[in-house]
Amino acid sequence: MDLITIGFLAGTVALVVSGIIIGGSPGAFVSFPSFLIAIGGACGAVAAASSKEDLTKLPQTVKLAFSKNKQTDLLEVMDTMVGLSRKSRSEGLLALEEEVRKIQNDFIRKSTQLVIDGTSPELVKSILDAEIDLLERREASSRRLFDLLAELAPAFGMLGTLIGLIQMLRNLDTPEALGPGMAIALITTFYGSFVANAFAIPVSRKLARQTEEKVASMELIVEGVLSIQAGENPRLVEEKLKVFLPPEERERLKDRSRGT
Repeated sequence: MDLITIGFLAGTVALVVSGIIIGGSPGAFVSFPSFLIAIGGACGAVAAASSKEDLTKLPQTVKLAFSKNKQTDLLEVMDTMVGLSRKSRSEGLLALEEEVRKIQNDFIRKSTQLVIDGTSPELVKSILDAEIDLLERREASSRRLFDLLAELAPAFGMLGTLIGLIQMLRNLDTPEALGPGMAIALITTFYGSFVANAFAIPVSRKLARQTEEKVASMELIVEGVLSIQAGENPRLVEEKLKVFLPPEERERLKDRSRGT
């Protein structure tokens, strides 16, 4: 589990709730009809706009947002590819077959197996690029549910506020009811904004970031496996793959080289 993400989201909720409690009258923020309109309406609209497959995968997608993907550590992936390059250079491509079975990264296994099987470099690149493209499309489709929720929750919150205002304006002959009526009307907007900004948008951005990390890892693997297939020197392979590392990963590599 990604405890940092969970901690920050929980902290955000705690800060908002604390602000409500400190301000007094927390019960004033509880309204079941407002919840039904803002959250129920938004969820219903999201479900209507989404495919059955995306809705079925929703629990898995939420779980993914709060999980760490160990296969996207670029430095670790680079080390694996450089290790395969050294073995291939010294013992030949076929020697990688036994080594590949020990690797947990599915994309490294698949790409290396294509090379071992004698697939042409052009076809290897075409197959792997297609897999990267499909991954991006698939994950963008799953992420779209949260983008929709981020758009629709505030909109349904405003709809609930309009409903509340209409009901309030019908009772102008009782001025003492205007204040409480306005408060109830605005609660719906609060619910919609809270769900969008404290949940839907952070989860969507986290999923997008995870996709970027996966794609960066896969692109590194593609470059590495094509270099292995071309029989390039392992040192050259390492230098080529360093380009994919972000600055902080390069610093880790330098520290490791110094033995620190």
